[in-house]
Amino acid sequence: MSQDEDYSSEGAQGPQRLLEQIGGLSGLIYSSLPIVVFVPTSSMFGLQAAVLAALGMAAAVLAWRLLRRQSSQPAVSGFFGVAVCALIAYLMGDSKGYFLLGIWMSLVWAVVFAASILIRRPVVGYIWTWASGQNSAWRDRRSAVYAYDLATLTWVLVFGSRFAVQRLLYDADETGWLGVTRIAMGWPLTALAAVATYLAVKHVQRTLDEQPAPGEEQSPARSVGG
Repeated sequence: MSQDEDYSSEGAQGPQRLLEQIGGLSGLIYSSLPIVVFVPTSSMFGLQAAVLAALGMAAAVLAWRLLRRQSSQPAVSGFFGVAVCALIAYLMGDSKGYFLLGIWMSLVWAVVFAASILIRRPVVGYIWTWASGQNSAWRDRRSAVYAYDLATLTWVLVFGSRFAVQRLLYDADETGWLGVTRIAMGWPLTALAAVATYLAVKHVQRTLDEQPAPGEEQSPARSVGG
């Protein structure tokens, strides 16, 4: 099997592997549940109750995934993420502090993804190479790099918009709207960026199928002689 054929046949497993790493579609929805309970609980019963409610929900999600024998890694990561956010809010003595880590992490990821485009090493391409278990043959195809550049740019816009909007709401002390925005700009925008990533991957696979990698072209003598 050639390098390109190997990329096409095994690359189809990439979406499933990548989705599994973030807990699947249910994992994206589960990640919103602690916020759903945190904001109204904070409004009605105060910060301490909200912290306990968010941690309780995160623990319940973890227990549910373990009970159903699903991948626990996303739920464990989610639990610790909620714990850190809750701790920040508790130390600050302000409910809006729960969203502070996510706001700044959005900026960090936006900068990282944007920088990868500038240095012509689009992050999406390398993440997909890891998720699909493939090599980096796409690096030798200009159109493939451009495709991953565009997919990476989509993620830059997602992370950048999350930071811009949520930072404005944070500065305005709009904790309720922060919760709504976190969910509205969470998995829906992730799904949109995932579509852009999927289209980029399909383009790269077609490119690798149609064009032999440099140095793999058959010589005339080999082509004639078989």
